[in-house]
Amino acid sequence: MTYFIFGVLPYLALTVLVVGSIVRYERDPFTWKSSSSQLLRRKQLIWGSILFHVGILIVFFGHLIGMLTPVEFFHALHISYGFKQMMAIVVGGIAGAMAIVGGAMLLNRRLFDARVRASSSFADTGILVLLFAQLIVGMGTILVSIQHLDGGEMVKFMDWARAIFTFRKDAWRIVADVHWIYQLHILLGLTIFILFPFTRLVHMLSVPVRYLWRPGYQIVRTKKRALHQPAERTS
Repeated sequence: MTYFIFGVLPYLALTVLVVGSIVRYERDPFTWKSSSSQLLRRKQLIWGSILFHVGILIVFFGHLIGMLTPVEFFHALHISYGFKQMMAIVVGGIAGAMAIVGGAMLLNRRLFDARVRASSSFADTGILVLLFAQLIVGMGTILVSIQHLDGGEMVKFMDWARAIFTFRKDAWRIVADVHWIYQLHILLGLTIFILFPFTRLVHMLSVPVRYLWRPGYQIVRTKKRALHQPAERTS
């Protein structure tokens, strides 16, 4: 199972993530949306959504940059493993706490608001529960990380990520002996990757960056002025 989870599952998860997202976008483009429930209950959604999205985006890109950046890059900048480990604990801890608070507010809406619950699918609630569980486990890894401030455990995950993308057959051995909570964290993360194309998470890939360079302005005219204008007379 260790070989499968850390040596085979990463390739399976990335394949499903990429291929599944492309197939869904091509075959069911009208389902490619966030399915917002803002109209049903707005106040709690605003605070919960801001805290959750800001927190989880910081956590996501922190993991992405931290794990995929070559170790030599930190050596060139004279950044020690211990300093990087402490930054990950502090920044990740703050962002994780924000995401947990926001996620709890969003989950409360999904489970206990009758109108929101009625309009939510099993996938909507299930993926939110899974993300919330992943955040809890991620915060739990901090308790273990503070016992390894030398950054040794962190380097193992950086080496593992590089080994996966360079197709090393023994990549799974690198993280086979790490603490079980780290292994659970990786397993939940890969599971989220697999479920990504089949849930509302696909809206993450539709960031409206094209609005930054679209030509001209969008002109919006109100009907109020037209309603108050007198009708033209005809002879």
